[in-house]
Amino acid sequence: PGVVSVSQVPVAEGKSVQQTVEILTRKLEVLGAEKQGTFCVDCETYHTAASTIGSQGQTGKLMYVMHNSEYPLSCFALFENGPCLVADANFDTLMVKLKGFFQNAKANKIESRGTRYQYCDFLVKVGTVTMGPSARGISVEVEYCPCVIANDCWNLLMEFMQSFMGNHTPGIPSVFGTKHDSVYNPADTMVQYMELFNKIRKQQQVPVAGIR
Repeated sequence: PGVVSVSQVPVAEGKSVQQTVEILTRKLEVLGAEKQGTFCVDCETYHTAASTIGSQGQTGKLMYVMHNSEYPLSCFALFENGPCLVADANFDTLMVKLKGFFQNAKANKIESRGTRYQYCDFLVKVGTVTMGPSARGISVEVEYCPCVIANDCWNLLMEFMQSFMGNHTPGIPSVFGTKHDSVYNPADTMVQYMELFNKIRKQQQVPVAGIR
């Protein structure tokens, strides 16, 4: 796997999520990108069970259990501001056994799914982010496959993203800040998805102005 940027694209004015996704994918196809199957990244939220928090007034921790169709044999467990553990797919059954410690916040399951596109050395995934039955946003993942050092290829990535994302091209991902010249890995991609999903969740909680 190469170096990846994951970002959110706002819904175009007067358009639906689906229409905005179509606008983006059309731009990619005009560039010459070719469809290569589909992808899905999902995330379930677990919070520490009340019984384990104790009486010291500690706040419960959140843990995110995530899957990515690019890594079908892996399961990623991420803590907020904390480490990312990469486990095998059996981790899900382990979480069921740990339900005395971690409880699944079912209503918070969120996922992004869509089409993969290949363009020269780039792999692009435009996804519709859904929570429950409704589409909540759009994710764009762009991977520059030949390179594994984030700092060496960020300018190239950005230049390519500008070609179809225009003024919605993202800034440098926060995970890059800690990488400097170390090797980029799949866990860094999952951290970016976790940040994106959390941002989209928070946007849903803000009351819409003008609705009383």
